[in-house]
Amino acid sequence: MFRFSRAHRRPEGTEGIWAAAAALLDYPTPDLIDSLDQIAALAPDHPELSGLITHLRTHDLQSLQAEYVETFDHTRKCALYLTYFAYGDTRRRGVAMVSFKQAYRKAGVVFDEDSEELPDHLCVVLQFGATVDAEIAWRLLNDHRAGVEMLRLALAGWRNDDGSVGSPWLGAVSAVCQTLPELRGEEADAVRRLVEQGPPDEAVGLEPYAIDPLLSEARTPQPEFLGMPR
Repeated sequence: MFRFSRAHRRPEGTEGIWAAAAALLDYPTPDLIDSLDQIAALAPDHPELSGLITHLRTHDLQSLQAEYVETFDHTRKCALYLTYFAYGDTRRRGVAMVSFKQAYRKAGVVFDEDSEELPDHLCVVLQFGATVDAEIAWRLLNDHRAGVEMLRLALAGWRNDDGSVGSPWLGAVSAVCQTLPELRGEEADAVRRLVEQGPPDEAVGLEPYAIDPLLSEARTPQPEFLGMPR
């Protein structure tokens, strides 16, 4: 995890891009498809998001759902959980998860513990930043920037059934990365190490990324925050 640099400042207009990306990175449902016009309006004519929106418009729902599960649920390198890239399936990940809950509470909201997703899920962080507190979300994304960039690289190298390279969902993650500071020096080195080593794992004898376990058994719509006073 990176130390957040106060020299970086969040650019204007991130909320709309984050809101659109959060929706587009969620599991495809009829409601999502029906709301594509509203999602597109959050970041009009965004070059990275437009391709994914077109893909969602032009493919049937069943194939989109199968493609999404194959990408995000069956592949460790494409996990949408930010702490996974830094801590993998280790006990330290649970401690890191607490920091997300504390960040949400600092903004005056409590994460819904009954949600099917975890507080470090990228869609949750983006939704929080778009609707609750952009500055705190900005800090979380920067602190876990290596994970976000690792996800982008994994999606960029994704091989589709037709032989083409690049996941349709790459555009949403690239749009998020474009709202964050450029990677340089130690940050770029941290990404390189993640690519080479993969997330840590407490299991013995597993090579990085040699096995791609199912990360989530069932897909559900992204969770809601429960606004509660501190």
